[in-house]
Amino acid sequence: MSELALQLITVELENGKQGVFIGGPLITDDYTEEETQVDSIWFSEIQEVSDNITLAELLNFVTKEIRSRNNQLN
Repeated sequence: MSELALQLITVELENGKQGVFIGGPLITDDYTEEETQVDSIWFSEIQEVSDNITLAELLNFVTKEIRSRNNQLN
């Protein structure tokens, strides 16, 4: 079985609400502080997915969303 690197990102708003996002690692020990400054943040529309979605299905869904976002920018 192959392994997939994942990283959790927790965002807390001033009103106390929190969100946890799962994705490919953004920051590792190899990066300097200058390389890890946030340039922009994009929020997709809220999507409904099955509560029994597999990790593979979720990654496929996310990949399509990223490609769609990149196409909108070009």
